[in-house]
Amino acid sequence: MTKHPILPSLNEDAGFFGAMTTCPLRERRSAEVWALALTLVAAAVRAKSEEDLIGVRDFLDSRAGRHFADDVMGALQSGTPDSASAIKATITKWQGWRISAQTQRLEGIPAGLPYLTGWVQYFALAAGAAQGESA
Repeated sequence: MTKHPILPSLNEDAGFFGAMTTCPLRERRSAEVWALALTLVAAAVRAKSEEDLIGVRDFLDSRAGRHFADDVMGALQSGTPDSASAIKATITKWQGWRISAQTQRLEGIPAGLPYLTGWVQYFALAAGAAQGESA
């Protein structure tokens, strides 16, 4: 697995970080669960650039990241032994889904992409566009 810098959450009150903070089944501090999720998601979507990593961070900080956390918590509640295993199971679940034609029309994410990859790329492109506007 490629070693990526750990970008801190910009939304600790909501998104993945906020949801996991309220989870009594996590066996690590919230910041450690965040770092684990960021690393595992980055590896799963093959994030290479800084823009890709920003996309992972922004995905986890978003409403979609909150839903991702809900699935991680669901895995923990179903008996998955630890946060790392629950995050990996959730990644597998989300990568098994595909972006729909409706999501393509609404958000511009190409239909057929793995769901997690599509949303991370969406946030990476949005971050890149925002940086381009501020330059």
